[in-house]
Amino acid sequence: MRPIALVQRIFDKLTELQWVWLLVARLGVGCEFFLAGWGKLHKLHEFAAYFEKLKIPLASVQAPFIATLEFAGGLLLMVGLGTRVIGSLLGCTMIVAMLTATDFTGKGLSDFLYMSEWLLLLLLSGFVFMGGGKASIDAVIARRLKREKSETR
Repeated sequence: MRPIALVQRIFDKLTELQWVWLLVARLGVGCEFFLAGWGKLHKLHEFAAYFEKLKIPLASVQAPFIATLEFAGGLLLMVGLGTRVIGSLLGCTMIVAMLTATDFTGKGLSDFLYMSEWLLLLLLSGFVFMGGGKASIDAVIARRLKREKSETR
């Protein structure tokens, strides 16, 4: 077998295993948000005060909303239910976090790219584009709907 063909076969096999990466990434990112949301829900008063300090409007309403979104969204990411929608919503929270909680004065692009919020935004964007993968409730629902659709024809 030629080396190029061998490399192509390896990459083809890796493509077939994309679902493993999606599962591990969903579990890691989901757990991060789940635990962060859990902590914020148990310290809502301090979290709302932090939002007020950042001058976020309606802090007493938005703080519990964001804490709940992170908690429930993290859980949903871990099981792979509503992955694209949850990825979008949590991605928006990362954008807001970067715009409100970070002082970029005198800092360069490298400081921005080292932020954990940036990395989470990239991973969440991946979920928006790729979905939850084979090992997700989203995939189970899609397979079931496809089967029902083909049976009705």
